[in-house]
Amino acid sequence: MFPKNFLWGGAVAANQCEGAYKEDGKGLSIQDVMPRGIKGARTEKPTEDNMKLIGIDFYHRYKEDIKLFAEMGFKVFRTSIAWSRIFPKGDETVPNEAGLQFYDDLFDECHKYGIEPLVTISHYETPLYLAEHYNGWLNRELIGFYENYVKTIFTRYQDKVTYWLTFNEINSILNSPFMSGGIHTPKEDLTESQLYQAIHHEMVASALATKIGHEINPKFQIGCMILSMPVYPLSPDPSDVLEAMEESHKHDMFMEIHARGEYPGYMKRYMREHNIKVDFAAGDAELLKQYTVDFISFSYYVSVCATADAAKNVKGEGNLFAGVPNPTLKASEWGWQIDPKGLRYALNTFWDRYHKPLFVVENGLGAVDELVTGTDGTLTVEDDYRIEYMRDHLIQVEEAIEDGVKVMGYTSWGCIDLVSASTAELKKRYGFIYVDRNDDGSGTLNRYKKKSFFWYKKVIGTNGESLHK
Repeated sequence: MFPKNFLWGGAVAANQCEGAYKEDGKGLSIQDVMPRGIKGARTEKPTEDNMKLIGIDFYHRYKEDIKLFAEMGFKVFRTSIAWSRIFPKGDETVPNEAGLQFYDDLFDECHKYGIEPLVTISHYETPLYLAEHYNGWLNRELIGFYENYVKTIFTRYQDKVTYWLTFNEINSILNSPFMSGGIHTPKEDLTESQLYQAIHHEMVASALATKIGHEINPKFQIGCMILSMPVYPLSPDPSDVLEAMEESHKHDMFMEIHARGEYPGYMKRYMREHNIKVDFAAGDAELLKQYTVDFISFSYYVSVCATADAAKNVKGEGNLFAGVPNPTLKASEWGWQIDPKGLRYALNTFWDRYHKPLFVVENGLGAVDELVTGTDGTLTVEDDYRIEYMRDHLIQVEEAIEDGVKVMGYTSWGCIDLVSASTAELKKRYGFIYVDRNDDGSGTLNRYKKKSFFWYKKVIGTNGESLHK
């Protein structure tokens, strides 16, 4: 049974939905030079084929969209602040008032319908200037720029936002150092020492944000956000079990530092054996230890397997990270394996390990949707496949709650269709709301309610009871 105060809602990211990439004083972000998402090459400047430059025009249509979210019964709406709307280059001392005002208006619109904003401070949106002129989080100076940014938004929105996430899928920097860390150095030229130094800078910045936030408003709930992807051994061979453990450790360290405030022993061993040097400035260790997060949030889409057998170690598709496909599972149209029980497993694992409240802030099915005329004559999408996916995953969230896991809420990813982060496509749709825009840029941008819109409305309205009917 879901608790009465369970936070039902949906999630988006500014760079994937807002558009208006250079309006009202906004500076460029790294996303503006990534027209093909993580899988494509960077460009020197924004190009017209970058779908994110317009997105779904949420910047101008947010009132219409939030009204639709309210109709579904959202208790919470997760979005991000575009850093370069507030500080166009990232290193200024005076913020852009037009950018601040936009989010004032956005949060006011949420509160108009009783929807709590859940705000990601940095969601793959590092100002491009910080990447090009400072090499992103590889440079310790970014801690100071981020500090100025969080002080600004915490102060401005201290009475409008309670729930904050410091970085989106922070562990994704291991695979995507430019998108996740704004690191301009090509991935193949980065040393492990450089990569882990950048990670350390983000960790210190995250702890600093927690400190600053609690000083500005003690009621703030500040969490971390991890890309979660359970790793199962491909076989019961102990070598495969250890391979899965070591693969998990690469990502677990991010939660360990956020939740326990120190580098775990296995990470210290890895650094020692791979001659990785990370410089700690005076006070870093104390800051990490003293200012741990209030809750842990994560995305969940897929699980993978690992094996020590080189002949079987053939990677499949996944959410930025790939693993060996599980022969017992089916996959989505994009090759992501579907594993609802893996969500219950992840929730139990995180709860057993950290005993901090958990928040599922991304989960959903990317699929090709077809707009059709419904029985009532309106345009819709008969997305039973999405309903099945989400029902199966939400039942496992409920099972975890029955196991004793404290789950704060659930925000489905892409509650309205938006541009994919991994491929920069719009045909990979996640939403309950269909947006009439196509990968060639055509479309009216009109919004249409999918079948899943009414299904999710009923789930929220019954606090999950309808999942079993």
